[in-house]
Amino acid sequence: MSNLLVLGGNGRTGAHVLEYAAQRGHHVRALVRNPDKVQAPAGVELIQGTPANIEDIRRAAEGTEGVISVLANARASDNPWAKPVSPPMFMTDAARRTLTVMGEQGIPRIVLTSTQGAGDDWARLNPLVKAFIKLSNIKAGFEDHTGVDRVVRASSGIDWTLARAVALTDKPMSGPPRAAVAGTEKPGTRINRADLARFLLDTLEKDTWIRKAPLVWNTRG
Repeated sequence: MSNLLVLGGNGRTGAHVLEYAAQRGHHVRALVRNPDKVQAPAGVELIQGTPANIEDIRRAAEGTEGVISVLANARASDNPWAKPVSPPMFMTDAARRTLTVMGEQGIPRIVLTSTQGAGDDWARLNPLVKAFIKLSNIKAGFEDHTGVDRVVRASSGIDWTLARAVALTDKPMSGPPRAAVAGTEKPGTRINRADLARFLLDTLEKDTWIRKAPLVWNTRG
């Protein structure tokens, strides 16, 4: 698989995905709202558009063989009470459009970022963590990730992976992350974005975690 579409390549995790995918020799297209504001590695093709528009996704996806989505339901800052700036259920609607395009164009593989606590993993969260999420503006992101979870699991003919990251950091790479099916191991508390990006690419390239939603974390650092 050498022709990839990246959604969310202008974000903090997405920048690492673009860098590593280019280093590994993939031909990468990134659908971004404003190409002039994205410092993409040499060889990455920036397509102007938004995943809120299915026609933009169709243009960007043409000729690709796999998709990595690192979209986020953004807030004004990392503060848990910061105002959401993404439209409600932005990621869910984008996932639905992307899966539609993949079906139309015969693209078989997608790897998406998710979060610990999305979907059926919500029941495993500590009650205090649940209460904090419900009280803060983080709630919008969790609801959106759960929406993505439902849409992806309902798809047919697509080999998907939902990478449920624990809390994200911007620390340097600290070694291969650990991944496991939720409930089988106690996960760590953090994963840096660089290692998460590497996990997403490894999962796509090696066809691992097909139709599964592993938790992903750093074992150290």
